[in-house]
Amino acid sequence: MEEIKEKIKNILTVTMGVADTEVTSDAHLSKDLGVDSLDFAELVMEFEQEFDIRIPFEEAEMLIYVKDVEEYVAKKLS
Repeated sequence: MEEIKEKIKNILTVTMGVADTEVTSDAHLSKDLGVDSLDFAELVMEFEQEFDIRIPFEEAEMLIYVKDVEEYVAKKLS
């Protein structure tokens, strides 16, 4: 799980240009990290590519906080 968290954190810091100290499990993607709908689409593609998973639109809409992404990816990989 720690490896997943680190990869997600890296994607968020590189793609969004936020400080890694801002990327916590409790961070809200849009309110805390400034992710808009276009950014979100890009992030979903980055997560899919990095973890070699598919994230359907209906499921992507449920990813609100960083912890949601961490738990979702961990579940998809298990």
